[in-house]
Amino acid sequence: MSSRDKILNAIAANQPDLVAPPTIDLDTVISYEDNYTQFKKVLEGIGGKVELLSDIAILNNQIQKDKASGQLVINMIDDVDKQIVMLTSFELEKLEKVYLRATLGVAENGSVWLYESQMGNRLLPFICQHLMLVIHKKDIVTTMHHAYQQIDIAKEGFGVFIAGPSKTADIEQSLVIGAHGARTATIYVVE
Repeated sequence: MSSRDKILNAIAANQPDLVAPPTIDLDTVISYEDNYTQFKKVLEGIGGKVELLSDIAILNNQIQKDKASGQLVINMIDDVDKQIVMLTSFELEKLEKVYLRATLGVAENGSVWLYESQMGNRLLPFICQHLMLVIHKKDIVTTMHHAYQQIDIAKEGFGVFIAGPSKTADIEQSLVIGAHGARTATIYVVE
């Protein structure tokens, strides 16, 4: 038996007993008078933008204007474009805006959940300059506990919570927006 195997066996033999996760009583966790108002407050506090739409047709007009500008704009709200799925990071380098539909929003931290199937290509929310996400107002839940009750993490193998634009401040305490992802994040909430 090699040293490596001895070490791994010793680790395996000395594991603590498994403990079931605690049961969370959702009636005792934080609640808000209005989930949308809290979601907007938190998201705008971390650099995102929230727009309330009465009808998604308003957004379709904006997408047509963006596409007419000549910049690379991808709309994945209604359907997954099979060509986009196959594009590499080099081919997506010039992506200006991407419009994606998200599954739900979380009032507690202003994040939204996307399944990989909603992205088409998992690079899209991170490589674009401006990220536009669409959720329905009724799909804003109170806390992450509520969110995890509604999503199936193992469903597709990849999914992500996104909250606001990319930002970092670890270099000389200077805030850099768009360092690792989109420079702006706008969440369109459809009533």
